[in-house]
Amino acid sequence: TKWQFGKRSAVSVTYDDGTINQFRKALPIMNKLNIPATFFIITGQIPGSRYQGKFTGRPVKSIIAESATIPTDKTNFYERASAAGYLGFKGTAAYHTRAGALYDAGKSEEAYAVIEDLYQKVRNGDFEPQDDNRGYTDTARWVTWKEIKKIAAQGHEFASHTVTHPYLCSLDETNTMYELEKSKEDIRQQLGEEYTFSAEIPYGTEHERAMEYAHKVYPALRNRMPEKFLLELNRSSRQTPVNNTKEYVQWQRGAVTRTSLPIMKSWIDTSVMNENIWLVLVIHGVDGIGWEALPSELLDEYFQYIKAKENDLWIATFGDVTKYIRERMNATVKSTGQNGKFIVN
Repeated sequence: TKWQFGKRSAVSVTYDDGTINQFRKALPIMNKLNIPATFFIITGQIPGSRYQGKFTGRPVKSIIAESATIPTDKTNFYERASAAGYLGFKGTAAYHTRAGALYDAGKSEEAYAVIEDLYQKVRNGDFEPQDDNRGYTDTARWVTWKEIKKIAAQGHEFASHTVTHPYLCSLDETNTMYELEKSKEDIRQQLGEEYTFSAEIPYGTEHERAMEYAHKVYPALRNRMPEKFLLELNRSSRQTPVNNTKEYVQWQRGAVTRTSLPIMKSWIDTSVMNENIWLVLVIHGVDGIGWEALPSELLDEYFQYIKAKENDLWIATFGDVTKYIRERMNATVKSTGQNGKFIVN
């Protein structure tokens, strides 16, 4: 069958960042309806994690001093952008984010200019000192690993969203691999190997450089995992998933504060009417905490709507759907008839 249990289509409910109300407010609704979720967590923000944000490389004072005589360009951008949040001053991490967004969009010269501006301001003394040099790590409240273990035991998937949520495309190789591998290692140590299957590289990037590194570490990426049988339509895509000849269409939709409930329900209806659609829902904040937070009352009604379609809709984690379609597309079924018997291999 195309989908588990002979269903017409599939849906995966995913959350990014691991902010507190995903677990305090949304999770009880999902548990009540027996709907599994995939949580892409920023491991460096979780109390008890072994690995937090850090910069590995030359002393930052040397990098700052060098920036006075050598402009930021393609030869030094990765190093300077990697160190941006760890220069010992408040507010410098925001420059990494701005530069990373520009670089991810193909605007490299503009990205260089942002980092150039940062280092000039550092040399001018425009920033206040930062005591703990936590870099990108947020100090807001997060669930503990103990709580996460209990939630995982309820049938939910946990997966990596890196250590500190940087723009991976603008980091040098050493710091890129730290973000990928150390997040995976914390998850492995706390939850076990089975939870190291999936990842979402921050900001939904599809940047070729970021994907090249990430695919070396994780078997499945929500960002992109090319297969000849799979069409991937990410959140920003306006292409319709309907009437496509691919065996499977992964159709990502991200609900934000301005997204109406009828629009969100229409995603479910479209999926059920087309047998090759895998709808991947992307949710961030809940009840005022997190990016583009959605009210839990809206999520309650929405999840009930999804549950009501369960006869046609396979509701499963991101990892489980990925495994199913790969196994199916890489399996061979042969049958022969002889002497009144059918033999199926």
